[in-house]
Amino acid sequence: MSIIPASVPRLPMVRLQRYPRMVVVVIVSLLFLGGGLMVHAESQIQVLGLLAAFLVVFAFADRTGVGQEISAICSDYGGFANAIALIGALAIAATFREEHYTLLMLATVALFATACIGLNLQLAFAGVVNFAGAAFFVIGSYTAAVLTAYASIPHLAIIVVGGLVTGVLGVVLLLPVLRTRGHYAALVTIAFGLLLRTLLEVNDTFGGPQGMKIRSFSLFGFDFGRTTSLGPLDVSFYLPYAVLSIGLFALAFTLVRRIERSWIGVALDAVRSDETAASVFGLSIARWKVLAFLIGNAIIGAAGAVYGMMNGFVTPNGAGLGESLLLLSIIVLGGLGNFWGAVVAAIVILVIPEKLQAIQEYRLLIFAVLVLCILLFRPSGILPRPLRDLSRFTSTTGAGHE
Repeated sequence: MSIIPASVPRLPMVRLQRYPRMVVVVIVSLLFLGGGLMVHAESQIQVLGLLAAFLVVFAFADRTGVGQEISAICSDYGGFANAIALIGALAIAATFREEHYTLLMLATVALFATACIGLNLQLAFAGVVNFAGAAFFVIGSYTAAVLTAYASIPHLAIIVVGGLVTGVLGVVLLLPVLRTRGHYAALVTIAFGLLLRTLLEVNDTFGGPQGMKIRSFSLFGFDFGRTTSLGPLDVSFYLPYAVLSIGLFALAFTLVRRIERSWIGVALDAVRSDETAASVFGLSIARWKVLAFLIGNAIIGAAGAVYGMMNGFVTPNGAGLGESLLLLSIIVLGGLGNFWGAVVAAIVILVIPEKLQAIQEYRLLIFAVLVLCILLFRPSGILPRPLRDLSRFTSTTGAGHE
């Protein structure tokens, strides 16, 4: 009977560590290739096959040494992986440049993932519960509708103004939230969403239940809604929106990642973990929560402004509790605090139900089983946020004292 040496299974890991950047390029490219095929797939068999492949990949990354080693390499080279991911997303948009529906799905996933970055900043970092995410998303769209109709300012500035208006309204809502705790804070945000929807439905200035039309995005005279070609290439008018949505996601990703890795992120983690202990160390609980709520809602509002201009209209129905729960489902399913997890969860929640419409009687069943499997085998979400490790700072400080 032969005995397999213990060092044999570790050989692939050693080889992988010699070429970490190549490993990152291959893994991220394969993941985005699968994501692009999922968004573009029209056959039920293809969708189910890709779902099975993704489940196998996640199980491989979790249960095998090689998979864990690859995950660690991608984590160590996070900045490089993010750059490859941005190139991969733009490559998907360029590949399907004539496909209206594929580009619409791609832009929708990017914008909802952007809004979930704002929600993650509030809930996962600062611990502020927000059940009115869809309401702030709609506020951004209505701001874009009013400004494009009655003001002559650049549309790029409209996105910024939409974010600022949403952020300021969010701070006004946060004032009563700060006077409550736990479930009562959640009830305040739920009430805000219901009041906003009712106000929009009865107010004829904002179009009542029919909502408002929104002019398409225009940049330096380049009207996105009338785009049919770029040079010699025929393209869909959704292509510029897809590129804009990916760019907005990258901007929000970079901003919040910078916040997370700065002393502001450390303060937010302290406030979320234990408010009493944080206040003992001199941290102002109200100030940090207001900051997180302001920036988070500004990001949600900016994504809502682009989404409204892409669709060309906005209605009060988008501010409902169901839509807010949809956003919360994305960040919980993807893993609290993980931005790439929100992208994967957005594909699961937004794209897959659309792809499985042909089998209506089984569509919700398959979707429910998929969600249950993810929560059963990955209860912290598809890609949970790793715990912050400050041990290297404490060890450095300790060494200095010695």
